[in-house]
Amino acid sequence: MELAYIPSPSSGVLYLGPVPLRGYAFCIIIGVFVAVWLGNKRWIARGGRAGTVADIAVWAVPFGLVGGRLYHVVTDYQLYFSEGRDWVDAFKIWEGGLGIWGAIALGALGAWIGCRRRGIPLPAYADAIAPGIALAQAIGRWGNWFNQELYGRETDLPWAVEITSSADGRMPGTYHPTFLYESLWCVGVALLVIWADRRFELGHGRAFALYVAGYCAGRFWIEYMRVDEAHHILGLRLNNWTALLVFLLAVLYIVLSVRKRPGREAVVEPGDGEGPAADAKKTDGDATGKDAFAEEATRGDAPDTEDSGKPGKPDEPEASAEQEGAEEPEESKDGAGSAKKG
Repeated sequence: MELAYIPSPSSGVLYLGPVPLRGYAFCIIIGVFVAVWLGNKRWIARGGRAGTVADIAVWAVPFGLVGGRLYHVVTDYQLYFSEGRDWVDAFKIWEGGLGIWGAIALGALGAWIGCRRRGIPLPAYADAIAPGIALAQAIGRWGNWFNQELYGRETDLPWAVEITSSADGRMPGTYHPTFLYESLWCVGVALLVIWADRRFELGHGRAFALYVAGYCAGRFWIEYMRVDEAHHILGLRLNNWTALLVFLLAVLYIVLSVRKRPGREAVVEPGDGEGPAADAKKTDGDATGKDAFAEEATRGDAPDTEDSGKPGKPDEPEASAEQEGAEEPEESKDGAGSAKKG
């Protein structure tokens, strides 16, 4: 008999009158808002303008949702196109089923379009939103809890999740809550990226690559625990191989990027912008202007006085004190000498 476990909701849908409120959709929406909020704060800290992250997210989020759904449907086509299945269910995204690999791939395409329209380097934008994406995944995984899906092997651990539904081949019982494991792992990845970015000033897409590598490392062992139906290659689930390949590509990118483009972007958004970088730029510009004026003045190129250029008063350079002394009339000298003698 289990002494403790995580209960599953009896239903993943609440009804506000005739309007259904689905827990899975709520988790996705909240995750998107958190990602944009945190990304905006990090973008401003890098010298970008407020609101830019949200403007580009208008492109990235729809592309990401389509990409995530496409990846899920293609890799789990038997759930929608095998005998006895209804292919229309492939469009019911609210019932669960988003592949992060497809979401990131097409989401990056949407972000690239948005960045290109504003003249912003995609790697800098990706670095700003990387920890926010990890937190969005952490929140989104709780949508699987509402749908009673993506759990692991049976267990009697106190934190096991109780599955009560028997739909789609489920067997009621207590299982490893892999959705919870991945949620906590993603929070850790977000904190890792934030710390590493502050410590090493990651740039040119390296913060995003660190997020990808960190997530893949956790997804590999979490995926290994899952018991839901999946394609296998050489004894490993397809997503295990995907996580391993993407992890290696992310690490390779970090190594090559550090060698080719060390440091961090000095400017992340064209224009005056708002933030520390823009303020520093403005201060440097004022200082440069003052220095140039001083340099011109020392060369005698300072602006004319108000008397210069008036009729009957030709411009003449002012005589220096030494020249006045040198050109003093002889009478003055003699007079001074006579007065001294008297």
